[in-house]
Amino acid sequence: MGDIVRFRKPSLRKKAEGKTLCRSGFHKWKTVSERKFDVKRGKLVTLLRCERCGEERIKLI
Repeated sequence: MGDIVRFRKPSLRKKAEGKTLCRSGFHKWKTVSERKFDVKRGKLVTLLRCERCGEERIKLI
């Protein structure tokens, strides 16, 4: 006979870690590339990425 292996489901707290803040609009932005030049707009651009969920946004200078 085989051994009985018991698996534990991850707790809801572990499963949702880092997602609830971003879902509420509280992202943790970090600069990825700073001061690129956008040719179409003619402005400097900074690319920001959220450390928790990976969403990106562009900030015009």
